[in-house]
Amino acid sequence: MANLALIYGLRLFPAEDLEQVGDAAVQLKNGRNERVTMHLIEGSKEEIQATLLQSIEAFFEMYPEI
Repeated sequence: MANLALIYGLRLFPAEDLEQVGDAAVQLKNGRNERVTMHLIEGSKEEIQATLLQSIEAFFEMYPEI
């Protein structure tokens, strides 16, 4: 299995201040440009933590070969 790189970012904002969330750009060494979908989770600190943990588990379940 090749060495992998997980790209992620976290930042909290007041939910009422958000207007739009877009994708993040990634440039690969081969010159290709890729996009990383950004996800929005709203709620209390506890709700956000629980949802984020579930999301991470589900993400890795999509790749059973790793």
